Amino acid sequence: MINTENIFSIKTQSDFNTVALEVFKFQFENNAVYRSFCDLLYIHPSDVKRVEDIPFLPISFFKTHSILSTTDKIQETFTSSGTTGSVTSKHQVTNVSIYEESFLKGFKHFYGNIEEYTILALLPNYLEREGSSLIYMVNDLITKSKKPESGFYLNNLKDLTTKLERLEAQGEKVLLIGVSFALLDLVEKHSFQLNNTIIMETGGMKGRRKELIREELHAILKQGFGVQNIHSEYGMTELLSQAYSTGNGVFKCPNWMQVLTRDIEDALTIQSPGKTGGLNVIDLANINSCSFIATQDLGKVSQDSSFQILGRFDHSDIRGCNLMVL
Repeated sequence: MINTENIFSIKTQSDFNTVALEVFKFQFENNAVYRSFCDLLYIHPSDVKRVEDIPFLPISFFKTHSILSTTDKIQETFTSSGTTGSVTSKHQVTNVSIYEESFLKGFKHFYGNIEEYTILALLPNYLEREGSSLIYMVNDLITKSKKPESGFYLNNLKDLTTKLERLEAQGEKVLLIGVSFALLDLVEKHSFQLNNTIIMETGGMKGRRKELIREELHAILKQGFGVQNIHSEYGMTELLSQAYSTGNGVFKCPNWMQVLTRDIEDALTIQSPGKTGGLNVIDLANINSCSFIATQDLGKVSQDSSFQILGRFDHSDIRGCNLMVL
């Protein structure tokens, strides 16, 4: 069994590579679905000498299989949002304390002590369904902020406006985390001039509005909230860690998470930095599921390991990865 202390104490690239290879070996041996995927690729741990040699499981497998590297009891099942009738992803979590440790340490790495912030959450579409890993995380952050003003907002934008202005006047440090369409709804009804508030969007119009390119969305939000930068959070149902952007759509990962790009035509080829490709995410906190995920996002990774999201694959299937009959 992998000690999670080794995961969360990673400091260097060498540390990361060592733990990643250990996690791969552990999941190859204990995750039946991932093992079958590796077998179909004729890849065995004895063949894997570098992180780039590790196979990345297509994220669509979470829609059709239980992706588990343990026989421990399932504590939480997180589900993705989807259109009516669509198949949603299910992430079965056997040790939710690892998720909590990951998002708390990740938040602290980028933003400092959670108790310094009043957390305001404008996530109506997530609140309207069960099983959201984002709601679980934000709810825990709200609790751990220990601020009486922290809380969720559904459609009560007037109350949220009043609170934002009052906290601003008091000089309170605030994090407003919201889904894109709801943040747009807010600034259409009221304009702000916020000096003490971080605005963090979690992406997506979720069918509520016309999709905007990031630059256009952020320009509207910056003007509406009166802030210099719009922050962003990059996470997903199938992962237990998040990357954050403090502006301009450039994301950075905590030390136990990394993003690589794969060739669009050859899913098994990892590209060098600077090239656009499919995003592969290594999330070592996801020890009891699968830490090596081929997402459906397109992006670009820089030399310093920061990355940008440039779009999505047009087709729900990832070319070159569909080796198993699902």
